[in-house]
Amino acid sequence: MLRPNKHSHPDKTIVSIAYLMLARLRKKRLEGYDALRRHIRRSVPGGDYLFVPALSFLYLLGLIDYRGKTDSIEYVGPNEAIEAVHQ
Repeated sequence: MLRPNKHSHPDKTIVSIAYLMLARLRKKRLEGYDALRRHIRRSVPGGDYLFVPALSFLYLLGLIDYRGKTDSIEYVGPNEAIEAVHQ
């Protein structure tokens, strides 16, 4: 869910999970898909079901990219994503 309501737990929203992913990816720049999923599973109990929607959310924002050969997620940041669109 993107719009929290009064029944939403603040730590169990797509935005919260996306923030945890982004913080991790900004530190490491490149993280394996399974390792990132394990990190989310350990950080937020029961937040595993939000992993894929949060990953899609970050991809749509242009902040991450998926590397199929290594099965990894790479942080590309807002500047690199904007430059790629304008080229």
